Amino acid sequence: MEQLRKKAEMLNIKLTGQQLDQFQLYYEMLIEKNKVMNLTAITGYDEVIDKHFLDSILLGKVMDLQKSISVIDVGTGAGFPGIPLKLVYPDLKVTLLDSLNKRVGFLREVISALNLKGITAIHGRAEDIGRRPEYREQYALCVSRAVANLSILSEYCLPFVKVSGCFVAYKSMQAKDETMEAQRAIELLGGSLKDIASVTIPESEINRQLVLIEKKDPTPERYPRRAGAAAKAPL
Repeated sequence: MEQLRKKAEMLNIKLTGQQLDQFQLYYEMLIEKNKVMNLTAITGYDEVIDKHFLDSILLGKVMDLQKSISVIDVGTGAGFPGIPLKLVYPDLKVTLLDSLNKRVGFLREVISALNLKGITAIHGRAEDIGRRPEYREQYALCVSRAVANLSILSEYCLPFVKVSGCFVAYKSMQAKDETMEAQRAIELLGGSLKDIASVTIPESEINRQLVLIEKKDPTPERYPRRAGAAAKAPL
């Protein structure tokens, strides 16, 4: 984990020995479980550190995460970015949401093995969970690395964010064009583009675009639409 420690330090993130041990165990569990279920196509040690662990925590470069705020990670998959963010910023109150029950089972195993508190994994589709009162507009921050067009992703994610909160989409170099195309959807859902921050993983050519969307107004009750509607007919 020396590579992770050194590169995190270049991002002004200092990791303790305990945190490095937790990342090591997380890596081992990820690779072991990946043998029997599809969690990630990225399995090489260096690649996991760069493309999963460091990529997840880049958000700490552009937002103050050193406080106890509620965070939901939509379409978390194998736990990215939610679990690395929780490891680095332990005061965060994190909800991991995924539509595949087997993945949620794995996430719960990781949470238990790493002895994490203030984090939970739930099973369901964003369109359904986002309508439930205990989750709707309850989070100061929503994050997502899910592979979906920003217009679609905004309909999944913005309903979870409370007014004055923020939705952050982890995007690639095409973020600017994608954001322009999603402008109408973002505004319709109560959001407003705050910034597109560009952050590079140290000692690599990997560049991440973080699209920060502020929640200005409540999301209209009719959104999100029923499961599958956003993907078939984006706003």
